[in-house]
Amino acid sequence: MDEIELRRTLFDALKEKRYLVVLDDIWRSEDWDILKPAFPRGRKGSKILFTTRNRNVASRADPWSTPVELSLLTDDESWNLLCKKAFPRSKMGSQCCSEEFVKLGKEMVKKCGGLPLAIVVLGCLLATKQSVAQWEMVHKNIHGHLNELPHQDRQYGAVNRILVSSYNDLPYPLKPCFLYLSHYPEDWEIPKKELIRLWIAEGFIPENEEFLMEDLGEKFLEELIDRSLVQVSRRDYTGTNVETCRLHDLLRDVCLKKAREEKFLEIIQQPLHEREVTLAEPMLRRISIQPSQWRVILKGEHPKLRSLLFSQNVKLAEFCISKYKSFKFLRVLTLAKSDNYEKWHVSTEIGNLQHLRYLKLYYNRKMILPRSIGRLNSLYTLYIKSGYESAIPDGVFKLERLRHILIKVADECGFRWRQGFTSKNIETLKFIVVDVKPVENNAVLRWTNIQSLGIVFTRANYVKPTLILLTKLQRLRSVSLSIFDGSHPDLEPLSQYYHLSKLKLFGRIEDKPHPNGHVLKFLPSNIVKLTLVDCELSQDPMAVLENLCHLRILHLKHAYIGSKMVCSANGFPKL
Repeated sequence: MDEIELRRTLFDALKEKRYLVVLDDIWRSEDWDILKPAFPRGRKGSKILFTTRNRNVASRADPWSTPVELSLLTDDESWNLLCKKAFPRSKMGSQCCSEEFVKLGKEMVKKCGGLPLAIVVLGCLLATKQSVAQWEMVHKNIHGHLNELPHQDRQYGAVNRILVSSYNDLPYPLKPCFLYLSHYPEDWEIPKKELIRLWIAEGFIPENEEFLMEDLGEKFLEELIDRSLVQVSRRDYTGTNVETCRLHDLLRDVCLKKAREEKFLEIIQQPLHEREVTLAEPMLRRISIQPSQWRVILKGEHPKLRSLLFSQNVKLAEFCISKYKSFKFLRVLTLAKSDNYEKWHVSTEIGNLQHLRYLKLYYNRKMILPRSIGRLNSLYTLYIKSGYESAIPDGVFKLERLRHILIKVADECGFRWRQGFTSKNIETLKFIVVDVKPVENNAVLRWTNIQSLGIVFTRANYVKPTLILLTKLQRLRSVSLSIFDGSHPDLEPLSQYYHLSKLKLFGRIEDKPHPNGHVLKFLPSNIVKLTLVDCELSQDPMAVLENLCHLRILHLKHAYIGSKMVCSANGFPKL
């Protein structure tokens, strides 16, 4: 819908109702003027509540009532918050009480004007400074900048200066990682795994003999979070690891400003009624396109382009690149196709992108990949999502640098198992279809770094030998098994998966009385997240599930066909 249709639809939906609508963070009166016609008077008691940093916006929106202003923190509250951040418990004690630190700290915290964000970021910056001399340097930087500002701008000027100081203080390897976040739209929930894979593809994470690059990427992200430059949006199923993160909008402003200043990344806002975006060599080497509609046609040439980023939902875009040779230095590429055709023959010229490290392809019908994709020797991440089974050229499985293969197909969920696929760098492998022979011993033993594995079995008798082999993979944390045979597989070897924390099972499970007790007795005790789909159990599964002492998330769908489930009072201690 366009804006007029959206306004009309929302108006019609609300006009007979009593409603409360909350609009968070309106910056300009013009934005409210656009939104206002969408809201009818409604029934008596209808209310609109919005938050803004700008008092004039609030007063103009409703001149007959007084805006509710949040009080700023007092000096004592500000100092207590700074102490919590600047002196973590391990460092509390003599240093916190030292007169020099108290004097400098209280002077600096006054510059924050009682704004919590500024105090938290300043505190996290000071937590990395151990000596009085280092604190004095931070104090000098903030104080010097403020003296240059008109008095009325000093409150937000102080916040901005503190945020910029925190960026400037970042260790050199973390600066590009932070600036890279600028390509995501405001308030975007950024998936951690995607972000770290992009950092690796861009070359921000150095290769290291001691750590996997993904683990180093996690450390980088944790440091940005510890410095309060990045916020955690959601934790994953473990309850401790990050799943998604986001940037506070003031920090995003700093991030955008620095990315422009340092010629790091260029954001192209697609004009509202135009489909075409023309690239040209004078543009920066990293480009993020933020489209205004579902289809984008790229034109032009940019031989020096390194990254083509597309921040919106990949399903809603179509990239038409006529000459891959014009983009031969690309490292990061996302391509999607609209469903006007039965098949998408991906151009053979994609094989000329010799520097490509991250490739994501989406099409909701059949996708045909060229053999030339096997020439992408620098590729780290291959993500393919299509509506029908897509043939994956054999050459892909000889790419030694590949670390993450995610191939999702609507009907059969994967790609055919290749004998001899032995990449020792592979960490994510989803979803492979095992249908002719069971997985080979020598192939599996080389997957020493694999952490996440998805397998689709077309025959139940292949399940047990494959599972026995996989017990040797010490880093394996997540397993997804789909069994389409209709007969009952033997899942007993799963009881030996002591390191496993996440398990998904799709398909029928043997449900006759088991010699060792309950049919689900095989479930490993360390499971944190368990998904059972279409298992059609007739035995009450709760007797086993409630004793999984680490289980936090349980998802059941058509898993139980009985009529009664019984849970005891002390079951599910962590759910």
